[in-house]
Formats: sequence, structure tokens, C-alpha cells
Amino acid sequence: MNTNTTPARKRVIVAGGGTSGWLAAAALGKVLGKQLDVSIIESEAIGRIGVGEATIPPLRTFHRLLGINERQLMSEIQATFKLGIEFNNWGNEGDSYIHSFGVNGKDCWACDFQHFWLAGRKKGLNNDLIGAYCRELIAAKQGKAMGGDSSGVQYAYHLDAGLYAEFLKRLAIGNGVKHIEGIITNVNTNEINGNIDSLDMQDGSKVEGDLFIDCTGFSGRLIHGALNTSYKPYGHYLPCDSAVAIQTEKVGPPRPYTQAIAHKFGWQWRIPLQHRVGNGMVYSSRFVSDDEALSTLLANLEGKPITEPRAFKYATGRRTKVWNKNCIAIGLSAGFLEPVESTSIHLAMSSILRLLKLFPQQEIKQSYIDEFNKQSIEEMDRVRNFIILHYHATERSDSAFWRYCKNMEIPAELAHRIQLFRDTGTIPLTEKELFRTDSWSQVMLGQHIMPETYHPIVDMMETVELERFLEGLKAKVNQEVAQMPSHQNFIDHYCKAKPM
Repeated sequence: MNTNTTPARKRVIVAGGGTSGWLAAAALGKVLGKQLDVSIIESEAIGRIGVGEATIPPLRTFHRLLGINERQLMSEIQATFKLGIEFNNWGNEGDSYIHSFGVNGKDCWACDFQHFWLAGRKKGLNNDLIGAYCRELIAAKQGKAMGGDSSGVQYAYHLDAGLYAEFLKRLAIGNGVKHIEGIITNVNTNEINGNIDSLDMQDGSKVEGDLFIDCTGFSGRLIHGALNTSYKPYGHYLPCDSAVAIQTEKVGPPRPYTQAIAHKFGWQWRIPLQHRVGNGMVYSSRFVSDDEALSTLLANLEGKPITEPRAFKYATGRRTKVWNKNCIAIGLSAGFLEPVESTSIHLAMSSILRLLKLFPQQEIKQSYIDEFNKQSIEEMDRVRNFIILHYHATERSDSAFWRYCKNMEIPAELAHRIQLFRDTGTIPLTEKELFRTDSWSQVMLGQHIMPETYHPIVDMMETVELERFLEGLKAKVNQEVAQMPSHQNFIDHYCKAKPM
């Protein structure tokens, strides 16, 4: 008698749509669709948050995994190129610097480029900011951009979050994902092991599954509502807890960078798309009223509003367990830092990649869960520290908000990194950190943390050799940027969208 049986296909249920839900569904369908039955529950009656309209470069790698054609994607979602973020008024009022995605100069085996740059400053060889040696930063300042892998340029996207979710939806369904339209009314857990067994729907149906992906946003309907997974708050370090968003008409060619403009109680974003501009104010309700925050935003728009303001309240932090029993939180249900470095979509993408690497073949093993949670927590805390740096490394004392940020206690690891950079110009990174040396040095130098000294290996170069080295790097950057088209011209050639 033949006893060979084909194991039942694992049923994966993605609860909630939006960017995180459709990213997860599209990836699972593309990579593991032959082994899994993937379904996603989304209701048109439940609105999407839809303000995460700026991204960072690793998303491009994820898109290649999904087989996405970049030119088609950018055209369909009204995307523009993003070479970095311009920070205004953060170190002090009137300041401006760009955190770009590019590489500063050229390093050596013993030290990073900031040591050569600093030696040049101390020896009177240059007065340039470190960004003068970064192609992407200079291109951003000059309103230029290029895309495509062959360009070698490090870039991300500004995108319409609603159109992006719809693009991912079509992709996921094309990869065999089943879309269930409806509203979840109840989450049923197993009395013996506490796992989630099924979801009750408003129409009376029941959706059963083996693994549940919670993409229900801030509410965490499954991970929190059903499994009561606790939340570790970051509010002491990241005091902003509110945001209001509004869209405006275009007033000129799109900048190839995001703007983050600090105010007395928080900061304002501007994200240029092909057809409009996304705007918003991130602020702390402890230091300003909702009405004043909104009025400040409306007074600092560059174009005419085309939507009504949308307000959000949030608590920065993360789940103590991102994977609990047979439920994995992805996106806002797993935690939220804040949008200043455009990490929300990246953290969702990173969790999806982590799940693909640790996906259980049959039974869910605790070792899978523990490793997933360990990596998730480490990543969130490292990104959190980089974001805290922006607030804490300020010389502003003109408002209660900035005085709090400047004087607040910060994580010991971040305090050590700042002090080590101040003392030696060194940035000690772990292997898997998202933000690398160039990001840390651009922000710290941009907000006036200046190293006292540089690595002694630089003095192995004669002064004239160091000068020639620095001038050569700067000339190379300027030559490369001179050959780049304007941001608008490249969009028109590469990915121009149809009029809305």
C-alpha cells in the first residue's frame, strides 16, 4: 500500500492591505507561491494610512526580487528620484545640510574618508563641507538625477503610496495571491496552544490559516488585540507623537530630495512627486496644540492645497515580540519610529525578507521565532538610535521642545558613538547596520559634531599629496555631476507618468 502523501500546502493569511500588506503578499506569492496558499484580507471601507511616500535605496533590491520593471513602476506611481534628505534648521536655526545616499570621497583600510577631509581642514587645504566629495549630494543641490542600475547612482524614490499599494496589489494577484474583500470582526485563538486558528468576517464567513501576517496598522488587531503582545515605547527618545498630512499642487520642477524643515515643536516634510507634492508636520503634542501645528504647516506650503488635512496620532516604539505564536507583525503593527529618515517601508520590507529566509517548512519551531525576534529588535533599535541623533545633536535652545531634545538622556550605545566621533572621528559600525559610515558622518557633521582629531595614518601623506588627493576627488565628483541631466529632464526621458 502506498503511504506517501503530499503534505498540505501551508495557508498564509495576510490581514490588512496597504503598502506593508501588499508587499508581504507579493513577495510570498512570488518566492513561495508554489508551496503556499497566500490570501490577503483588505476592505475598501478601511482607509490606508498612505503618507509613507519617501523611501531609501534598499527597496530597489527588493523590487528586483519581485521582478518589477523600474521604469514601468515609476511611471505608474508618479514617482520621482530621491538622492537624499535636506535638513533645514536642525543643528541650529538657519542651518541646512543634506544627508545623501552617496559615498563621501574615498577611504582606506585603516580609516574612513572623514579623517582625510578633517586633516585637510586642519591644514588649511580646503574649506569645503564633506558633501563636496559626494556625487549624489552635489547632484541633489544642483537639481540633477539619474536612475537605472547602470548609472551607478545611489537613489531611492518619492512615490504615491496609494498608487504603489495598487501596483503591488496587481503584482500579488498576478502571483496567485487570493484577495478577500471584507472586514475582520473577530480573531479566534486556540484554547490549547493560544495560536490563531481563524478570522471571523463581517459577512459571516470564516478564514482559516496556519500562519497569520498582521498588517493591520497601529491597532495591531492580531498581534496586540488577540495575542496581547506588549509594546516597548520609545517616546522618551522620540518625543513626537502626532502628524498631519496634506497634498499640494506642484509649483516647479521636483527636487531630487526630500525636505525636512525643523520648527519649534517638530518638523515639516516636503516630498515632490510628478503630479503633486506631499506635505506634513510631525510634532509633539506635549509642546504644541494640534491647531497651531496645522496652522504652521498651512503657512509654510509652497503650493495650493488639493486635499483636506489628515491627522494621525501614534506612539513610537516596537513590539516586544514581532513574531508571537503563529502571528508575525509587519509594518506599523510591529512598531513605528517616525518618518524623518523614511524607514517605515524599509522596515516592513526587511521583515518580509527575514521571514522568507526563516520561513518554516512545516511546523513552526521556536528557534525560528526567537531568531526572527532577535534580528527584528536589533534592527529597530539601531535605526532608532540613528533617528535620535537628529534630535539630540542640536544646538537649538529657542523652544522647550528643542531644549528637551538636546538635554534628554539617550541610549548608552548612541552616547558612546557620538563621543567617540567627537574624540577621534571614528564611527564603529556593526556588520548589519542599515545606515553606514557616510550617513552617520553627514548627519553628525551637518549638526556640528566636529571631531577633535583624525587618524594618524593620514599624516603618512605629504601635505601636497593630501591636497592633490582631495582636489582630485572633488574634481571627479564635479565632472560626473556635470554630465548628469536635470531631474525633470531625466524623468521625462525615463519614466514620465501619464497626466492624472
